[in-house]
Amino acid sequence: MSIVRIALANVRIPETREETVAVATEAIAEAGAQRAHIICFPECFVPGYRWPNSTMLPPDPEFLQQALHQITRAAAAAQITVILGTERITERGLQITACVINADGSIAGWQDKVQLDPDEEPRYPSFGHERHVFTAGPLTFGIVICHEGWRYPETVRWAVRRGAQIVFHPHAGIAERGSYRPTTFADPANTFHEKAVLCRAAENTCYFASVNGASDGSPTTSAIARPDGSLHSYQPYGKAGLLIADLDLALATGLLASRCRTSPLENP
Repeated sequence: MSIVRIALANVRIPETREETVAVATEAIAEAGAQRAHIICFPECFVPGYRWPNSTMLPPDPEFLQQALHQITRAAAAAQITVILGTERITERGLQITACVINADGSIAGWQDKVQLDPDEEPRYPSFGHERHVFTAGPLTFGIVICHEGWRYPETVRWAVRRGAQIVFHPHAGIAERGSYRPTTFADPANTFHEKAVLCRAAENTCYFASVNGASDGSPTTSAIARPDGSLHSYQPYGKAGLLIADLDLALATGLLASRCRTSPLENP
């Protein structure tokens, strides 16, 4: 039996970009103290998700570099792997990404968001072109970011067919005026999104770990689904904190993902 402890950073949404770094380093230290093997943050946690009509500062590569330096140092101090929802500026423009930081503070790589929500394209004009899987000790994992995990189940299956036992799903969701405010995970009166968390796990026989920040009236919360599609645990809506879970990797066989015939002539 191989048990891995994970942490989902269902932390409060900071008001400034400098505060995002402080909150991130505090959460990393706490997760390390609780002996988590890996911690995942919400989408674009640093410097913050660029909501429509928001008044955030323009993209700043120097700030991002300094922020990453502080967070890699925190990862090394806590001896924990970090999945940091952030943004980066490439020759193609600003894009949403997740930076994977090893437990020694080195950078393992980046998973850029490949499938953008149509509403995001004016604010994040660039998108990724590749998918990756990563390892951290006994754990192999993939990352799908927000919209691509909700709407494009192929992205999850891609990672599981390449050995991922868990797929992390950093996303960003806040209440809209007059929207339904759930109190129970996957409430039938709510949107489809949290039901999709259970589906992504069941249809691939993997763990699926979705993480959002804590805010008043949040339409989704952080949660973990088991490989059979049942709910492992979730964070109470709007309550800031770490969602800690011990996962038995032996249950994440990837069986159903491996049986998918990607062409009519392919054997299971």
